[in-house]
Amino acid sequence: MARNNNSNQIVVPGAQGALDAMKQEIAAEFGVHLGPDTTSRANGSVGGEITKRLVAQALGGLR
Repeated sequence: MARNNNSNQIVVPGAQGALDAMKQEIAAEFGVHLGPDTTSRANGSVGGEITKRLVAQALGGLR
């Protein structure tokens, strides 16, 4: 039977603040005002960029 895992949980304690800061920084770079009235496309562009940057950081740490 499958476990009910929530993949949105922060693994590293204290990382939430850094992720929120990154989200705000990227949103400002893209000119996106985050909030309930923001389109899914705009929110998705910010989330996608966060993912790209985190993957790039992880790959850089492996080299």
